[in-house]
Amino acid sequence: MKPVRKPIRLTTLFKEFFASQQSAGILLVLCTILSLVLANGSIGESYRAFWNTEIGTEIGGFHLKHSLTGWVNDALMTFFFLLMGLEIERELYIGELSERKQAMLPLMGALGGMIVPALIYCLFNFNSPETLSGAGIPTATDIAFAVAIMGLLGNRVPMALKVFLVALAIIDDLGAILVIGLFYGSGFQWLYIVYTAAICGVLYWLNKKQNDNPWIYLCVGILLWFSMLQSGIHPTLAGVIIAFAIPFQNGKPNTLSYRLEHRIQWPVGYIILPLFALSNTAIYINPAIVFQLFNQESLGIFFGLTLGKPLGIVLFSLLAIRLGIARLSETISKTMLLGAGILGGIGFTMALFVDNLAFANPDHIELGKISILLASTCSALIGYSLLRFSKTNP
Repeated sequence: MKPVRKPIRLTTLFKEFFASQQSAGILLVLCTILSLVLANGSIGESYRAFWNTEIGTEIGGFHLKHSLTGWVNDALMTFFFLLMGLEIERELYIGELSERKQAMLPLMGALGGMIVPALIYCLFNFNSPETLSGAGIPTATDIAFAVAIMGLLGNRVPMALKVFLVALAIIDDLGAILVIGLFYGSGFQWLYIVYTAAICGVLYWLNKKQNDNPWIYLCVGILLWFSMLQSGIHPTLAGVIIAFAIPFQNGKPNTLSYRLEHRIQWPVGYIILPLFALSNTAIYINPAIVFQLFNQESLGIFFGLTLGKPLGIVLFSLLAIRLGIARLSETISKTMLLGAGILGGIGFTMALFVDNLAFANPDHIELGKISILLASTCSALIGYSLLRFSKTNP
């Protein structure tokens, strides 16, 4: 079937989102390098201890005590998920996911990009119950890093490919959010799950009433975050729930959804994600760990991201096109589709996030982080090189 040319519809917020994620991705690279240098330098021990500093307390059975890294991961990253939720909502209503055939291509690509990496990881770890829980690690694409690499290519890649990659990564993250909620909760407390459901009911009512008072959503959002924290469901999911509870209305600049997404892009991209990178890559790289990079956990993560991601994205995308349920812009060649699939193997933020939840053993967590960094670096270099020298379809 011959691909169909269709004008690319870009909202103002999408352009802002793409630009912010591009520069944020570059900042993430710099923060990661800085953190690794500090963690393995002369002040390495004190630097790592700083991020492990416990802050908070336990009052009346409420657990509100975390390391600095824990507060970044459990509290600040809620705003990252809020931004992702708002952008997903916008794309579903008026963006690239609002029409079925446009939405199906990145949707199928994201589905394949989650299933195949998880299967590859399981193949390496099927006989190891201790590490099998890491199957969710190679399933998510890092939007900021992938967009940053795509941005470095400038006009060498068509806008249609950039839109495809961003839409795929957004759907990918939504899938990762569902995986976190379903498989990486800890010790469910059913009373607080009932409270969480009741608060979600309040948010549903506010949405139906088209309430656009930001302070009400802030107060209810704090209650939701606290209730989810106590329930055993990962509290960052509160960000996504709040995002979809806020009425989208017509999506114009005067709406709460638009204003909120516009205002949190900067702090998320330039404060929260850099703090996440600094805290989660404060890793001491023991020379002995080189030999562990060939064990089943590390190989599952590495090949899940570098091989499973492009394989799943490309095969499922081509299947959708062949079945006639999706369309591919004629400006995107098969080589470009493969290049975008390889960039999908950059799993930094969400992969690190899932890695922290998947394992109880600190050694597995640290090995997982190093494997993610290696795989993401390889995916970035290979994907960039392939797209750098590929040609746009006439």
